Amino acid sequence: MGVPSGPPKEVSRALPYTVLDVFTDRALAGNQLAVVHNADGVEDQTMAAFARETRLAETTFVQSPGADGADYRNRIWTVAGEVPFAGHPSLGTAVAVAEARGDSAASYVQQTGAGLQPIDVRREDGRWSASMLQEPATFGAEVEPHHVMAAAGLLPADAHRELRPQTVSTGLPTLVALVRGEAAVASASPDFALVETLLAGCSAVNFYIAWCDGGKARARMFTRLVEGGEDPATGSAAGPLCAYLHAHGIASRVEISQGVEMGRPSTLLAEVEGDRIRVTGDVVVVIRGEVML
Repeated sequence: MGVPSGPPKEVSRALPYTVLDVFTDRALAGNQLAVVHNADGVEDQTMAAFARETRLAETTFVQSPGADGADYRNRIWTVAGEVPFAGHPSLGTAVAVAEARGDSAASYVQQTGAGLQPIDVRREDGRWSASMLQEPATFGAEVEPHHVMAAAGLLPADAHRELRPQTVSTGLPTLVALVRGEAAVASASPDFALVETLLAGCSAVNFYIAWCDGGKARARMFTRLVEGGEDPATGSAAGPLCAYLHAHGIASRVEISQGVEMGRPSTLLAEVEGDRIRVTGDVVVVIRGEVML
């Protein structure tokens, strides 16, 4: 990830533009996403500047693919810079592409910095849903629970009694930390200086705290990559959480509630499929228009 230096070029052309809410079945909930279509030739400086302009968690730019087997290239940007992969921008972009192409059901392969990911989209009764196979899970370092709880503004006693926090990636490294009670998720108040130190120390990008009860989970995600430091729905963290739960014999399928504390309730479904995790959610189109870039 990085922020290109130098000012963007002057406005040159009108490009189709879509705003969507992801991991929700109603508008103005879930996680917001801006998608710029036909973005071949848009400079990195312009992408970075426009992502800062939207101030959304992510803004994506759809380009022609550069890899065999891909249907399109998905460039994903936060206000802090470009990221190789993310969950809700993948599902939302696939729906935006399907709508632009006139497809009511399709199976695409997107190209991102993390590789190629298959995504299925479908529209039924006017409602969109999308699902994606993320990269095979890799497991990194475990972290001392009391350090993690301190970064989340919680007490050491709030940590799960048996399972230690661990970095897991299905495309974007995520520090997964389970807590003992649902109330701890709601009361978390992160110290972002500690969060940044914590994530740097375990080579993670996301900080995902969760309470799980079998196949149900309540979660929150903290990172400086997004405006305000908290994300209302994080598909790139849902995959690692599911992989973590599966590895510990807790669940192979989990329905995650996220974004409640932000007033943008979201529902994410993650389940094991072969050696990968499939993440699924509903998507709502909110705005269609053009942007001058």
